[in-house]
Amino acid sequence: MKRIFYILPILLMMLTSCSQFNKIIKPTTSTEYRYEAAKEYYIRGDYSKAAPLLEGVIRMFKGSKKAEESLFMLGMCYYESQDYSTAAQYFKMFYTSYPRGEYAELARFYSGKSLYMGIAEPELDQTDTHLAIQEMQLFIEYFPASNLRDKAQDMMFEMHDVLVKKDLLSAQLYYELGDYMAYMGNNYQACIITAQNALKDYPYTKYREDLSILVLRAKYKMAQHSVEEKKIERYRDAIDEYYSFKNEFPGSKHIGEAEEYYKESVKVVNE
Repeated sequence: MKRIFYILPILLMMLTSCSQFNKIIKPTTSTEYRYEAAKEYYIRGDYSKAAPLLEGVIRMFKGSKKAEESLFMLGMCYYESQDYSTAAQYFKMFYTSYPRGEYAELARFYSGKSLYMGIAEPELDQTDTHLAIQEMQLFIEYFPASNLRDKAQDMMFEMHDVLVKKDLLSAQLYYELGDYMAYMGNNYQACIITAQNALKDYPYTKYREDLSILVLRAKYKMAQHSVEEKKIERYRDAIDEYYSFKNEFPGSKHIGEAEEYYKESVKVVNE
């Protein structure tokens, strides 16, 4: 990360108490002094004092190099304080206001990383995950040669897996519901569609095997619970799915389970 400009040496002896901070933050204190004090608090990691000072000097230095630097530091204050939502807002404000600024690359990266740090568990709403992926994708597009590119891609892969895990949990729920409330729709079919869509959207996910065996399970169960005129067709579909699973995951821990579905399906089809 680029270094913030040097600090006036005299401040090193002065910024030591809350009473001193209260004097500095007063509107009567010169903007230049508050700016230098804000940088000192920032470097010392005292973000709760640096942030309000920076918010004030940004307005006073509007359009200047000091305003640009202060806005980036303000985003970092909230990031380091783990207020990731606010940090993301300030980083986005930075790269929108200063698209070619000195810290534009870092601002775009930390905008995405702030959202990444605040994403929810797979069971919960994933709006922020989608936003974080979008921000990271834009970062890579704007700065393809960045030395932060690999980190951005790694975070994107992790977030993709969060989205896939959410789909996996949904598919598992449909499977467990089985024929329950079947009048509202075919839960096994919903399981198959949800899992297959996840496999299509994220073909390299680490959950690929779990999704694939779930598709086979649901197809076999759907065949079992079908009306007579559809049974043979659906058992054949389960057999086809078995071959697909076996070819892709010959050493799977689920291969014994898959073999059972295959044997039972072939038995019905050959009767």
